[in-house]
Amino acid sequence: MIPVLALVGRPNVGKSTLFNRLTKSRDAIVADFAGLTRDRHYGQGRLGKHDYIVIDTGGFEPDASSGIYKEMAKQTQQAVAESDVVIFVVDARAGLSAQDHDIAKYLRRIGKPCLLVANKSEGMREGIQSGEFYELGLGEVLSISAAHGQGVRDLVELALEPLHLPEDEEQPEVDTSIIKLAVAGRPNVGKSTLINTWLGEERLVAFDMPGTTRDAITVPFERNGQKFELIDTAGLRRKGKVFEAIEKFSVVKTLQAIESANVVLLLLDAEQGVTDQDAHIAGFILESGRAVVVAVNKWDAVDEYQRQLVHRSIETRLPFLKFANLHLISAKKRQGLGPVWASISQAHRAAMCKMSTPVLTRLLLEAVQFQTPQRGGMFRPKLRYAHQGGMNPPVIVIHGNSLEHVTETYKRFLEGRFRKAFDLAGTPLRIEMKTSQNPYADKDA
Repeated sequence: MIPVLALVGRPNVGKSTLFNRLTKSRDAIVADFAGLTRDRHYGQGRLGKHDYIVIDTGGFEPDASSGIYKEMAKQTQQAVAESDVVIFVVDARAGLSAQDHDIAKYLRRIGKPCLLVANKSEGMREGIQSGEFYELGLGEVLSISAAHGQGVRDLVELALEPLHLPEDEEQPEVDTSIIKLAVAGRPNVGKSTLINTWLGEERLVAFDMPGTTRDAITVPFERNGQKFELIDTAGLRRKGKVFEAIEKFSVVKTLQAIESANVVLLLLDAEQGVTDQDAHIAGFILESGRAVVVAVNKWDAVDEYQRQLVHRSIETRLPFLKFANLHLISAKKRQGLGPVWASISQAHRAAMCKMSTPVLTRLLLEAVQFQTPQRGGMFRPKLRYAHQGGMNPPVIVIHGNSLEHVTETYKRFLEGRFRKAFDLAGTPLRIEMKTSQNPYADKDA
């Protein structure tokens, strides 16, 4: 599972600036789920070979008893509970405050691995700005400047160090014949009902396999000879003590499940249509390059007018998932579930498709002959040959000259030709352009 770092601290200490630095300004996923406040953000970062998830929280007042501050305290408590390492951010320029003491007391009581970070330390003498923070009893103080990037890499290395992340060469062999399937969606869309329906079918043979991180559960099962591994994001078998701030649905678990899966089933609610939360999850699936199947649950519970609204909302809010098969189902009444399995298998085949260089090149040249790319300035792009650059998702690398002038519209045209030729329904397809270098460009005239 991807490690999770939670940023905690009082207001205006630079948590959001640090968040943007850790995620390299990558767009955060805003968790507007029920029970979570508006200013809670999730994003991804990467250090070397290792990915990680960062949670940005609002100002934390552990003892808040009412109002918005109580809600913010709840969401911060959930972030701490979901995290592997807590990064406690303090303000080196403003100095130590009573609120810092309250937060430190809470973190000592929780017992999670914690790093104490003195932000805004640029231009200040080492040791002077951080000395007073040793009073908090959280060990060494790391001086950084999130705005200038000073010490941020050291911070991430220290945060990931106690997690003992394995190197790529030490990871066990993966059985590629098993399809890893994650069911993602908002709370109350019917994930639990759908999974229970699957596990209750006579053709499914299943058993529980407890995970190692935050009680994550995988459920291996077999259907019609095909082995699957269901990554449980619905919290069906969550163990351990769950306090008020921990909800049945966990954003972190869903993001981790999407990253771990080969295929993601995005479950929507016919009664509510496509919401902002659905669009955020769908965007993360696309950005992760995972194959996807879209299913609208509770289809039996809505009238014709609502059905038209659902279709319209899918077209307007999820246009980037046009490559995914859409199914209208009822998990409760077991309606429409058979075709979903067919689409899951098809999406997996498409994601793992092998495309030969001669065939790709032939398709490319046929596409250019059918429609030449638009001229960019003095030059017209020349597309010469193509080859496959990766799988899950499939990547097609095109070589030629002046390819920086190839428009997005023309890339979509090429994508459509490749998709049709290889039947790539259900998977994203990435096209990369590589311009050949002029060997005489650096020589004197």
